[in-house]
Amino acid sequence: MTTPSSKAQGSGVPAATPDPAPAPTPSRRRWLILAVASAAQFLAVLDMIAVNIAFPAIGADFRSASTAELSWVLNAYTIVLAALLVPAGRLADAIGGRRSFLTGIALFGLASVACGAAPGLGTLIAARVVQGVAAAVLVPTSLSLALPAFPPRERATAVGVWTAVSAVAASAGPVAGGLLAAFDWRWIFLVNPPVVLLAWGAGLRLLPRTGPVRTGPVRTGPVRTGPVPGERRRLDPLGTLLVLLGTGALTTACVEAADWGYGAPATLGFLAVGLITGALAVAHVRRHPDPVVDPALFRTRAFTAATLGLLSYFLAYAASILAATLLFTGAWGWSSARAGLAVTPWPLTVLVVSTLSGRIVRALGERTTAVVGGLCFAAGPVWWLLLAGGDGAHYAVEFMPGLVLTGIGAGLYQPVMFSAAGLLPARQLSLGSGVLMMSRQGGSALGVAALVVITGGAARPGLDALRAGWVFTAVTAALAAVAGAALRTGVRVDPGENGGSGTDPLRHH
Repeated sequence: MTTPSSKAQGSGVPAATPDPAPAPTPSRRRWLILAVASAAQFLAVLDMIAVNIAFPAIGADFRSASTAELSWVLNAYTIVLAALLVPAGRLADAIGGRRSFLTGIALFGLASVACGAAPGLGTLIAARVVQGVAAAVLVPTSLSLALPAFPPRERATAVGVWTAVSAVAASAGPVAGGLLAAFDWRWIFLVNPPVVLLAWGAGLRLLPRTGPVRTGPVRTGPVRTGPVPGERRRLDPLGTLLVLLGTGALTTACVEAADWGYGAPATLGFLAVGLITGALAVAHVRRHPDPVVDPALFRTRAFTAATLGLLSYFLAYAASILAATLLFTGAWGWSSARAGLAVTPWPLTVLVVSTLSGRIVRALGERTTAVVGGLCFAAGPVWWLLLAGGDGAHYAVEFMPGLVLTGIGAGLYQPVMFSAAGLLPARQLSLGSGVLMMSRQGGSALGVAALVVITGGAARPGLDALRAGWVFTAVTAALAAVAGAALRTGVRVDPGENGGSGTDPLRHH
């Protein structure tokens, strides 16, 4: 029988060396590693949401700035984070996850101090750009450091905790942002350094030492067979630049379209640049011997399904949250504080279900859990379509059950799909995590943009416009369920495609 290794040997190409199986991490230590990784995720999510709430207070301090200029306090972070996730993941794989994490968390702390002490708007925006860079390093690296510490059967539980922390940050963001902004908006940033110091010290002590990946291109005639462990990786500056330009331009178009206008030359120009650059990036990585994004990642079916599924899921997620906020503050005329409280059942449900996701996955399997999660999320907007009325007098019956359904869906779906990063070999964990996070950021930006288009950009859209938005969220959540159904369980993975990991970790246990 001919194996991939024997084929390589027969063609004079060195056989790919499988990644060594990671040594078991003691139970207490692996949970501490997860706590450190989750702290980084908490900071990245909290800062994004809390600053949104503090936007009016920041504007009051910089009265001479226009709304368009002030918006870059929010958008600079979002755009830079989305654009850098994949290159930062590749860099972390190349130089070592521990080194990347410690550098990223330190940079995040320094940027937070600079934000809190910013004397002018330009300085604040520049510091937010640096914060976005640091977050792009932290988010994929934190997940790639945590996953190998857990055996495959516990990874859904670990990612469930990681997801629950995100839900806590999302729910705490409006409250923390409002309270701190009422005192002084600068404290939104200045509360970060103590947490950063604790996370950096714990990471220095707990995180496993990972050296730089040493791989190099292997060719056999015109066909590239991929990098081989033991040789130094080549840099791919052109590929990195194309990915940065493509994702940055597309994210900018989505984020700014509401202000610029969806048919405005600036919006269409950035969209065109993003699409053209993206096409060039795809062509480049298919030819480069060791590209910034290895196409071999997507030869693993479960990883491809997770990437597409998370994109669809976050389209639905972002549009659902915005639609709920517009309903509460627009059609129902509630205050921002009351609207924030009304959304609370959603993150609380995510928190509870996410922490139980490991048990649920062991009982149902990954594929079934993902499908049920996607369908539960889709059921939320269907509930609102059928029952939500025009005055909010019966919120507990008309709307809250839909929030609970979407929360159950999120708590089931996200842990399974983000666990797909663990399907990749150790030398690609951070890159794979970055790709999945890219789906999250891209889906969120596109979801908001899509809902704004559907509702006509109105600050107080009517119920008919919101119902059209709920149709969109139900359809995209159903597509996420379809992607979950594409997960393949209990299947051997070709060592040439998975770095010799042997079996698919996304399997029934």
